[in-house]
Amino acid sequence: MNTTTFDTALGVFGIGWTEAGLARLQLPGLDSAALAQRINRDGAQPGEPTRAIEALINLIEDYAEGEDVDFSAVPLDLNGVTEFNQRAYGLLLTIGRGETTTYGAMARQLGDVNLSRAVGAAMGANPIPLVIPCHRVLASDGKTGGFSAPGGALSKVKMLALEGVIVGTPAGQMTFGF
Repeated sequence: MNTTTFDTALGVFGIGWTEAGLARLQLPGLDSAALAQRINRDGAQPGEPTRAIEALINLIEDYAEGEDVDFSAVPLDLNGVTEFNQRAYGLLLTIGRGETTTYGAMARQLGDVNLSRAVGAAMGANPIPLVIPCHRVLASDGKTGGFSAPGGALSKVKMLALEGVIVGTPAGQMTFGF
């Protein structure tokens, strides 16, 4: 796996890729030494981005600027990811910008509401956050739920805000300043 880091309006991202596609994405929030250690784990090495990875970096930079981008054409390398997590990620890829779902709703779609914790674990293990948009999964009460990226739930709220989602507002209700 090859890796690189790049700066955006949200901070410095780390990215890892193989010949098969995008394999790893590290969200901003780590200092440079911790980011390098995290993105280069398991034998990954810094490398020169391919044209496809350069195009993806440009999309991520655009996303960080608040632009509406589409990551659906990005080839993903999910080698080593469990079957359940791959199913959860496949379902999550159908949740578009500005939309959210819940851990329970995903669990029901995967066959059993009792899988909610497993869905949460899959989101926490997501090797490609943002592109596989785990930030769009909320708790049943509309609150953030967990988020394992640097910055935790605050990072999730910021990402959703870029997509026009206000966390904590029940679906279909407007918020007023009083």
